[in-house]
Amino acid sequence: MGERFVVVPVDGGVGVAGVGDHSDAVVSDPAPDSVEEEKEAGEDSVFEPQEDPNAVVPILKYNREPNKYGDGVPKENSPFINNTDNDKGNNYDGTNMALFEDEIESNPMVSSLLDKLANYTNLTQGAQEHEEADNDEGPKKKEVKSPQMGTFMGVYLPCLQNILGVILFLRLTWIVGTAGILESLAIVCLCCSCTMLTAISMSAIATNGVVPAGGSYYMISRSLGPEFGGAVGLCFYLGTTFAGSMYILGTIEILLTYIVPKAAIFVAEKKEDEVNALLNNMRVYGTCCLALMSVVVFVGVKYVNKLALVFLACVILSILAIYAGVIKTIFEPPDFPICMLGNRTLQNHNFDSCLKTEVIDNLTVTTKLWKLFCDGPELNATCNDYFLLNNVTEVQGIPGLTSKVISENMWSVYGPLGKLVDDQKLASVGGGASAQDKYMPYVVNDITTFFTLLVGIYFPSVTGIMAGSNRSGDLRDAQKSIPIGTILAIATTSFIYVTCVVLFGACIEGVLLRDKFGDAVKGNLVIGTLSWPSPWVIVIGSFFSCCGAGLQSLTGAPRLLQAIARDGIVPFLQVFGHGKANGEPTWALLLTAGICEIGILIASLDAVAPILSMFFLMCYLFVNLACALQTLLRTPNWRPRFKYYHWALSFLGMSLCLALMFICSWYYAIVAMAIATIIYKYIEYRGAEKEWGDGIRGLSLNAARYALIRLEEAPPHTKNWRPQLLVLLNLDSDQGVKHPRLLSLTTQMKAGKGLTIVGNVLEGTYLTKDTEARKAEQNIKSAMSEERTKGFCHVVVSSNLRDGVSHLIQSAGLGGMKHNTVLMAWPGTWRQANDPQSWKNFIETVRESTAAHHALLVAKNVDSFPTNLDRLGEGTIDVWWVVHDGGMLMLLPFLLRQHKVWRKCKMRIFTVAQMDDNSIQMKKDLQMFLYHLRLNAEVEVVEMHDNDISAFTYEKTLVMEQRSQMLKQMQLSRTEREREIQSITDESRNSIRRKNQGAAPSANRSRPPSTAEETQEDEAQLIHDRNTASHATINDKAEAGPDRVHMTWTKDKLFMERNRNRECNANVAVRDLFNMKPEWESLNQSNVRRMHTAVKLNEVVVNKSQGAQLVLLNMPGPPRNRGGDENYMEFLEVLLEGLNRVLLVRGGGREVITIYS
Repeated sequence: MGERFVVVPVDGGVGVAGVGDHSDAVVSDPAPDSVEEEKEAGEDSVFEPQEDPNAVVPILKYNREPNKYGDGVPKENSPFINNTDNDKGNNYDGTNMALFEDEIESNPMVSSLLDKLANYTNLTQGAQEHEEADNDEGPKKKEVKSPQMGTFMGVYLPCLQNILGVILFLRLTWIVGTAGILESLAIVCLCCSCTMLTAISMSAIATNGVVPAGGSYYMISRSLGPEFGGAVGLCFYLGTTFAGSMYILGTIEILLTYIVPKAAIFVAEKKEDEVNALLNNMRVYGTCCLALMSVVVFVGVKYVNKLALVFLACVILSILAIYAGVIKTIFEPPDFPICMLGNRTLQNHNFDSCLKTEVIDNLTVTTKLWKLFCDGPELNATCNDYFLLNNVTEVQGIPGLTSKVISENMWSVYGPLGKLVDDQKLASVGGGASAQDKYMPYVVNDITTFFTLLVGIYFPSVTGIMAGSNRSGDLRDAQKSIPIGTILAIATTSFIYVTCVVLFGACIEGVLLRDKFGDAVKGNLVIGTLSWPSPWVIVIGSFFSCCGAGLQSLTGAPRLLQAIARDGIVPFLQVFGHGKANGEPTWALLLTAGICEIGILIASLDAVAPILSMFFLMCYLFVNLACALQTLLRTPNWRPRFKYYHWALSFLGMSLCLALMFICSWYYAIVAMAIATIIYKYIEYRGAEKEWGDGIRGLSLNAARYALIRLEEAPPHTKNWRPQLLVLLNLDSDQGVKHPRLLSLTTQMKAGKGLTIVGNVLEGTYLTKDTEARKAEQNIKSAMSEERTKGFCHVVVSSNLRDGVSHLIQSAGLGGMKHNTVLMAWPGTWRQANDPQSWKNFIETVRESTAAHHALLVAKNVDSFPTNLDRLGEGTIDVWWVVHDGGMLMLLPFLLRQHKVWRKCKMRIFTVAQMDDNSIQMKKDLQMFLYHLRLNAEVEVVEMHDNDISAFTYEKTLVMEQRSQMLKQMQLSRTEREREIQSITDESRNSIRRKNQGAAPSANRSRPPSTAEETQEDEAQLIHDRNTASHATINDKAEAGPDRVHMTWTKDKLFMERNRNRECNANVAVRDLFNMKPEWESLNQSNVRRMHTAVKLNEVVVNKSQGAQLVLLNMPGPPRNRGGDENYMEFLEVLLEGLNRVLLVRGGGREVITIYS
């Protein structure tokens, strides 16, 4: 429910002139020429020194006319302060505030701001604007009038009308008679205390800034957020709708019971059918009344508003008639006799005199009462035993205020359904009630009565306290009127209810109080028998009061639903936000009428009242919660003008509301809370994108702060350790996510638990890349939403990628909520000449993760990983446990298998045994270890013997070192490179000839290179031969590489050599090795050994796990000497060759899994 801002134009200079009045300021009009000269001087040369030969110091000329310089012309055409779309064309040309002239378009002058606030108008979003829309004729709109309603007319009287209603007239006497004066006072005090505490909380919220029309829904939604706002708003709507049902049922009950009983369509032939006949009549007439009221509301809301004062007058006159009748009973009690048979109350419908027989013309004849209990009018007819044994007596129904009947009505008289209403102080013979007595013309209980039921029936009589806040748009000073008017109205109605309870108990006989429908007084309204001058005053007054309240409910509920629909927080309700051309909520009115019909089909006022009590109590509960939260959180914007509130009072009110919900009806309370919870979760699931500065968000921030401080106190225990991921994403040139499957893997690994930070680094400066950074962040969030990755996004702009990644690893997270694991994709393009820095950044990331004691996960071929929608029906997750690094390799498969994608995959663990290891014992130990870890996995021990180093390993090492040296040397300038080549030509010529002869077969099969390519290849080979002679001297500072690098060892030669070596036996391979490649003797033996390990381990892994769905493998650490970084990448490539999905795992230096509970 958005605010309405209306700008009222003011004639004359609306700006903030330096001098003069806004409307009457007169500016002298100079000659046209002088005007042009002044304008040119003002626009072009204000700050230029005047060309005056006599002037020693430059003179600065100012013109103080308000409409030329300064703020004479208003800059803000938009009613919203921060909206400057219409101001773009207005150039600030003033001199007084020239220092701020660059900011005028985005930040308005204070004078302009105050001008807008002075012309701010807050109109109600209820019936008033629809009425004005109806009266608009043609393009000329009705002039907007500022709200003029004060506290009395705007708040006090509407609250009075809504609080006093059907329960007071139809049920309060019955509640007093059943519960007794003491318990009735307890019920009244309990309910009125609840509404008073709620009114205090509501006053604090309503005076904390401008509250547009919308009442409780607006206050709750803006205080507790869209989820609570939507849930409680719909509950309040349902409560208002069922209140309409209750008022309509009250109207029909008054009509058919007290005004025109003969209008009943269904007439009971037997007493046992009276209840069903009454309910059916209520359904038929209630449906007709609902249809009629809906038509009235649809056709003209303005008539409902104009009749509101008439209905209020009826309520006030009825209450005054009650007090007048009480006073009259002191002097002259009214004559309403009650006929008692023994101590039982008789229904006085079918007889005139309270006698068994009477003497007429000296003859004893039976009366109509005789015929009700006997099978004939004869004196010797067979009669009811109780009728024969007991006498008929007549007591006064209204003994008066001085009759001391108050002492008899102090205590409760509860009873089951069908219990006879009797007076225990009267004599009774044969008092045992038979099963058939309830079908005799006695007054009986129509429902089972108990204390909590009466609380639920009574509570709707204290609702309606929101009427003033709902009209906040019509009030002259809402922040002053709402608290005073609402609290005074509650105090007044509480006084009325308390006095009525006492006076009813002091003036009316107990059996008449317990007579719900007045059957003992010829069908008169019980409260009407007490009134003065006539019972009809109460009957007619209560009839119109119920009619008016029903119309008000049918008017307010659709607008409340329309407001919720227009807020857009409940998507399936958006259709109800539309209406007629003038804004009338037509669709919402239809839905309201449909829900209202449900209450009418229930047909019992006593059954409908607890339902709406639930919804109103829930609404009041959240009003108190909102005030308490805002007070405790001390939100900077929480500055209510109403100062007489406290968080303890709000919590007391909230507790009282919750207690009353379960006191009234525990099963209705559970249903109402379930409805609110479902709506809450639905809004949360659909992702309400509203940000209203609500208290729940503030509560979340405080809870997060408290939790972070607690987490900071100590590191997490091994039992609580889980991977808190920092995911390093790469973006393309359009800021799109390159590898969305990395987010899928994150989701599958995390399952929404723990911390996930998705980071990215943009090269540049933040001042120039801020737009791209926002776009990248938005794209990453969209990708996270698509992949269902729950976490945070962090985009860093840095001068280079390496520093940016380093900053992310160091600073991402907050306090104890920091990442402990880094997840990234394998740089698949690291060998390409157009991406020379990727592998260097990758290795630096590995080193920095290790230095920060973070675990590292590297996904190779990440684009082939399954999506969240895939379901791997079979297969294995293979873990190659080469070295122990804290247990990450064991934990990750377990976490993955919790997700639906990997759930059906089996876990296999492979470990490597050396020559000195007992592989059988290793397998047993590993199985026992997994048993204690509660992990189900197959175990296999793979033996790796110390084989001789193959020729293929040497060839791989040769190619690797050759490429390494080329990358380092190609950064030299052309001149230096030629000088190097010239100096080593002689000593390297023989080696070049031997290598060219060895590479001849593959070279002949390939395309002949161009002259430039041949020259470059020769240069590279010469450099290689020179450097292999002194391999230990490596240039650590080499960073850049050439645009294009040619290797002397081609891919075909590598495959041919590998196949040939595998066919030959070891002795032949070693002999060929030294016969064919004598230059291998100068290779770095450390690199040869590392390459040998990579080749052999790769052969074993490929042999065992080539068909696995995922392979997890220990990630070797980078070399301590930075000169071997490019060799490290080659080792990893060889290690992972031939495998599809691989996750390299490097531990963070701590145990992450334990066998202890």
